[in-house]
Formats: sequence, C-alpha cells, structure tokens
Amino acid sequence: MGKYLIHGSYTQRGVQGVLKEGGVARRKAVEEIVSTAGGKLEAFYFAFGETDVYAIVDLPSDEVAAAITLAISAGGAFSAQVTVLLTPELIDAASEQRVDYTPPGG
Repeated sequence: MGKYLIHGSYTQRGVQGVLKEGGVARRKAVEEIVSTAGGKLEAFYFAFGETDVYAIVDLPSDEVAAAITLAISAGGAFSAQVTVLLTPELIDAASEQRVDYTPPGG
C-alpha cells in the first residue's frame, strides 16, 4: 500500500453542502470512498486558506488514488489533487538507483 495526500478546495456548492451536512459527514464520505477502494483513511483535516481539506490515505495503488481523485473532482463540489507521499526508506532506496542524466547545456 502507498500513502497519499489528497487535498483540495470546495466550490461554492461544496461549501453549501458542508454547511448543511457538517464536517463529520464529509470525513465519513471520504472514509467510505477510500475503504470501498481497499484503502484506509489515516487523517482528515479542514484548513484555512487556499486549500480547504487535507486527507492522508493508504491506498493499494497509484491507479486507485487517481480513480478516487477523479471521482471526487467529477462530482463538481470539490477540486481534488493527489500527492504521492514517500517514506524516508523509499528515498534511501531511490538514492541508491543510478541513472544517466545530462542537464540542459551540460
């Protein structure tokens, strides 16, 4: 399972839905879509500023993360983005990989 940060902002319609149904209902909706896809919701937070919601989830694959993000965004009430989260161990493994690269002008 991989870890993902799903984050984004509500549209006006989405904000109206949160005001009507409440924040706990939105967390339950995210828990449901994530668990149905074979994953687990680790954390869910509302925030001030440009981004309204941050959720950390464990999901079986990048494809599942993309499918969830597409489904949420297609609803029209929330614009979702997904960020793949990497553990320090994955970064260590990546740093051991050797690749050839020539920078521009190099």
